[in-house]
Amino acid sequence: MNDGVRVLGVVAGPEPGGRTATAVAGVLAGAEKAGATTSLLELSEAGADAVIAAFDDADAVVFGSPVFRATYSALLKDLLERTQRGKWGESDAPLQGRVAATVLTGASGHHYLALGHLRDVLAGFFAVQVLSPGLYLDHGGYADRTTLTEQSAELAAAHGAALADLTAAVRSSAALQAITPQI
Repeated sequence: MNDGVRVLGVVAGPEPGGRTATAVAGVLAGAEKAGATTSLLELSEAGADAVIAAFDDADAVVFGSPVFRATYSALLKDLLERTQRGKWGESDAPLQGRVAATVLTGASGHHYLALGHLRDVLAGFFAVQVLSPGLYLDHGGYADRTTLTEQSAELAAAHGAALADLTAAVRSSAALQAITPQI
């Protein structure tokens, strides 16, 4: 089991309670079933400063965003731009040594490649160990706005369980926790 693993879900949709929140909650449910403790923050309600402060109490973060214009939301981009990474005079690096899962949602399957861009930013820029592949759900993955289909719920739960396992592995490795951004 993954007792003691703390997972923070961050939803970067423009309004609370949307499809992205439903998908992130599905991943968190899988992490809880695997023994992790979870919490969820809606960026549109909590604000970037509160989310950045919450990184300190998390071993892993589920980053969730709807896809707009083939990339993650401006809210998530702003959050990441405001998050320090311990370089260029910054005094903090709250994501370094952490694990992340990525959850993107969109109107159709045409935007699933946006997962790669978010994974690259998290892994390369912040030195986060990112669970691959990311989770992408279009409208077909939902029974309604707040309910995943059975297949999507199982997939989200599998991502949550895998995230909890990966987090436990990274927590047990001083080498993985010590990796820093190179530039």
